[in-house]
Amino acid sequence: MRPFDPRLARYARSTVPYLATCVLLGALGAACVIAQSWLLAHAIATLTVPLLLLGVFALRALLSWAQEIAAHRSSAGVKAELREAVLKSAIDGETPPRSGSLAALVTRGVDALDPYFSRYLPQLVLAVIVPVSVLVVLFLADPGSAAIVAVTLPLIPIFGALIGTYTEARTKRQWRTLEALAGHFADVVSGLTTLKVFRRAEFQIKEIERVSGEHRKATMRSLRIAFMSSLALELAATLSVAIVAVSVGLRLVHGGMAFETALFVLILAPEAYLPLRLVGTHFHAAQEGLAAAEEIFSSLGGERPGPTAPAPRGTGAPRVDIRSLVVREGLAPATLTLEPGQTTALVGPSGAGKSSLVAALLGFTRPASGRIGVDGTDLAPETDWAAWREQIAWMPQSPYLFPGTVAENIAIAVPGASEKAVRAAAEATGVLGYTTLDAPLGEEGHGLSAGQAQRIALARVHLRCALLDVRLVLLDEPTAHLDPATELDLREALEPMTRDRTTLLITHRRALAAHADTIVECRPGPSLAAAGAGP
Repeated sequence: MRPFDPRLARYARSTVPYLATCVLLGALGAACVIAQSWLLAHAIATLTVPLLLLGVFALRALLSWAQEIAAHRSSAGVKAELREAVLKSAIDGETPPRSGSLAALVTRGVDALDPYFSRYLPQLVLAVIVPVSVLVVLFLADPGSAAIVAVTLPLIPIFGALIGTYTEARTKRQWRTLEALAGHFADVVSGLTTLKVFRRAEFQIKEIERVSGEHRKATMRSLRIAFMSSLALELAATLSVAIVAVSVGLRLVHGGMAFETALFVLILAPEAYLPLRLVGTHFHAAQEGLAAAEEIFSSLGGERPGPTAPAPRGTGAPRVDIRSLVVREGLAPATLTLEPGQTTALVGPSGAGKSSLVAALLGFTRPASGRIGVDGTDLAPETDWAAWREQIAWMPQSPYLFPGTVAENIAIAVPGASEKAVRAAAEATGVLGYTTLDAPLGEEGHGLSAGQAQRIALARVHLRCALLDVRLVLLDEPTAHLDPATELDLREALEPMTRDRTTLLITHRRALAAHADTIVECRPGPSLAAAGAGP
């Protein structure tokens, strides 16, 4: 394993100034170590306590405090950047990770990098600066002792590297079991109702116990290795210092060395080994974070390059031509035209590829073949999809509601929208008929029915159409879970959203589709084709 992973500097820019701060503080700390050793030897030899020694003690404590502050602040910044990068990669990626694995990665995984930044990296800097500085000073004070330290010092990193290589594999195994446990637990919780209906909850409890046991065993194996490695490093450092002490003692007895110099060497020599020993200790504490970092960089490694083609731009409703488009395996090429300013209803059974077509229009899915043209400009993988989505108002089949107020859930469609605009959207879609704007919502809209959640999603579309230059409206089952009377009310609310805009309406409701300008029938099987046109 590499002492420092350069990918951290690539994905977390705050790492670079932090490392520079560590180097500066480490150099000052090395100077304090040497000054403290010399002043302490002088104080013992002369039986005096110089005030400068107290000042060095205070300065060294202050430098340690500053390093702690810098480490924790840097760690917070790096974790925020990595979380943002991982979530962006998961959103933009063609194959998003399982929700449980992603949750474990951005919470426990990223948090596990704390020991790496707050302990391991600062100690790594000290392990380079302090031993070199001590060796130089020891050579000037006593070349013989410096030679012993120079020969025995490499034993610490060699033993540490050998043990670290073995520990790395064990820790990766521990992280994989934790990730499996998190993913399995999240899946079980999300499907708990179904499991209870089919009386499979007891089996899943046993399965979670089994995975938890594997994680416990992997953790204990890692801890056992960590304790054994600490013993090995301590033993190597102690024996090395003992050799220096014997050499100094013999020369001191035979008058070959001054007492103050001998005392200075004996006090300073252990300081050369201490940073390297602490690196080994902090390395084990940071191993879980490093194992998670491998998963983080693996997910970020699949990031697509930035957009190289501009998004289609224009004024007014666009013409969208879909030609021989294969969205995913199992579906034959689809051909469809969305006329400017008209509403096209896509009807048919589930599984025919209607929602997959919407995903392709939004750039969430990369089609296997075919083309999508907007006013003569093709949407390609290199398209600036963010700019293209700014021109779209989209309501998904299963809208997501996050914890917060009703107003916040509507305003997410247009960040910074005024309270007046949010209220107007809520009134137009009937949201205020059953709740208030400041009413709190739970996770995934807990406390609302499916139909009430649909109204909030429609309010988002209404808000975008009212405040932004929306050219294309995509509605995936906008009146699902609604009774016929409510559907009639919302059908009137849809009219101002779709007026003078190109609209694709996916619905199972024939009554709603009848009000479209064009109806396209999606046939079941390996095809998505226009079976009929006209209201």
